[in-house]
Amino acid sequence: MVHSGGADGAAIDAVAFWATGAGVGEFRRETVDAPGEGEVRVRTLWTGVSRGTEALVMRGEVPESEHERMRAPFQAGRFPFPVKYGYLNVGTVVEGTVVEGRLEQGPRALVGSTVFTLYPHQSEFVVPADAVMPVPDGVPPQRAVLAGAVETAVNVLWDAQPSLGDRITVIGAGMIGCAIARLARAIPGVEVELVDVDEAKRPVAALLAVGFATPERAAADRDVVIEASGTQEGLRRALELAATDGAVIVASWFGSRQVTLDLGADFHARRLSLVSSQVGAVAAEHRARRTTRQRLELALRLLEDPAFDVLLTGSVPWRDLPEVMASLADGSGGGLCTTIDWSVS
Repeated sequence: MVHSGGADGAAIDAVAFWATGAGVGEFRRETVDAPGEGEVRVRTLWTGVSRGTEALVMRGEVPESEHERMRAPFQAGRFPFPVKYGYLNVGTVVEGTVVEGRLEQGPRALVGSTVFTLYPHQSEFVVPADAVMPVPDGVPPQRAVLAGAVETAVNVLWDAQPSLGDRITVIGAGMIGCAIARLARAIPGVEVELVDVDEAKRPVAALLAVGFATPERAAADRDVVIEASGTQEGLRRALELAATDGAVIVASWFGSRQVTLDLGADFHARRLSLVSSQVGAVAAEHRARRTTRQRLELALRLLEDPAFDVLLTGSVPWRDLPEVMASLADGSGGGLCTTIDWSVS
């Protein structure tokens, strides 16, 4: 286990990963104090690497204008570097306080629970009890790291507002695109096609029970087109595939990279729209009726679907995290979601 000390009521030493430069990171020892009133101490089991966003962070490509908006809930440091970043953490509550007047309700009642927290890559930490979300019994802890991806997929589909029988295309078979496709297929009568330049993603699409095509073979005249490729070419192709009067939902975040689109030709004649979707706020049509916590709770329930295990494409011990992040930054790392095992010595 990656911790020391830890008797109830005592501070402990923990290990945290910090990005310290473009493609470079290191472990730092951190002192974690005992939980105060209304807080819990969580021992990490698994963290997940959010490839798109964390690659941008590791390359130092978060635009200065977004330094505050892009802060993760429990981020330490500031962009570009050094920064402790991440938000896919599953662990066990090992200590909780009694809130005066509430007896065993609240934090202490969570002790022993498996929880998801929007916390960086760190072996142990203390947060307010309302910052953790219990993982349903039907969701294995390793799969639960996908909660952030599925929560994003829920928000994208709320923004896209697909209907019964729609022809839906998702461009980009990464972790987010695959999660969107899997959720979309549950809508009665829909036809879902996952589009990616990598032919090796075809078996993944089959396991998700959706169609697959490379960009040049993708079906056109689509009712809903969702771009999740993170590439200029993917976004351009999305506009080409959308039906007249259609909208392209842009789920990717391009950071500081510039994107050039052809808004001439038939863009105006076909009355196409570009719609941004971002997980930082609940989709507009649901914002008055759903909180971000309710959205995350829904995502965790949806993860009872074992098909999502296909997105877990490798796990490594926590000591290998600097190498994983370096490969993410230089583009040499593969797979959909790499999980980090914090239970090993």
